[in-house]
Amino acid sequence: MTRLILASTSPARLKVLRDAGIEPITIAPEIDEDAVEERAIAMGLITNTKQVVEVLARAKAEAVAARPEAAGALILGCDSQLDLDGESLGKPHEPAVAIERWKRLRGNTGTLYSGHWLIDNRDPRPGVVPPASGLVSGTKVHFANISDAEIEAYVASGEPLKVAGAFTIDGLGGAFLTSIEGDAHTVIGISLSGLRELSLRLGVEYTSLWNRI
Repeated sequence: MTRLILASTSPARLKVLRDAGIEPITIAPEIDEDAVEERAIAMGLITNTKQVVEVLARAKAEAVAARPEAAGALILGCDSQLDLDGESLGKPHEPAVAIERWKRLRGNTGTLYSGHWLIDNRDPRPGVVPPASGLVSGTKVHFANISDAEIEAYVASGEPLKVAGAFTIDGLGGAFLTSIEGDAHTVIGISLSGLRELSLRLGVEYTSLWNRI
């Protein structure tokens, strides 16, 4: 059995893993995401949303991998953002921002990208650079043409303030999506098929992560 550390405190990501038979250890990466993104832009590493989420997922995984308690495990970092008309949209945080965003989203289509970075930190030998691999999954999301009253009620619930793109598929916001094209788990923030692919790249059988069966 292989130990997995999730470099995130997202309840939604944790639930996806638990429902899939995986009970990870969760550790908050405690990074300044804005600073990481700004530095990557200055270095020319980011030009689109796919690159944003991969850079941030990697930064989260590497921050946790550097801690002593992360030795002997796989470390998974994740990040999600919505690409709307070429603009990257993360968490709105403020109600006014969420309302304005939803006025853009309604009747529109965007792509939710989730970046994943997996580090194999199981080799304890000094000087060994842990192998790692990254992957970005994307799912197209079609939004319903909802009313101003529905937008205000949804924002007042608080749910959209702290989630990428200002919506969920597995909560109250699910009623405001007409359809998706792609992996539903990607919209929640972690792709199980992506995690399996990354595990296999690093020579780890995905089924060895199952510890809740």
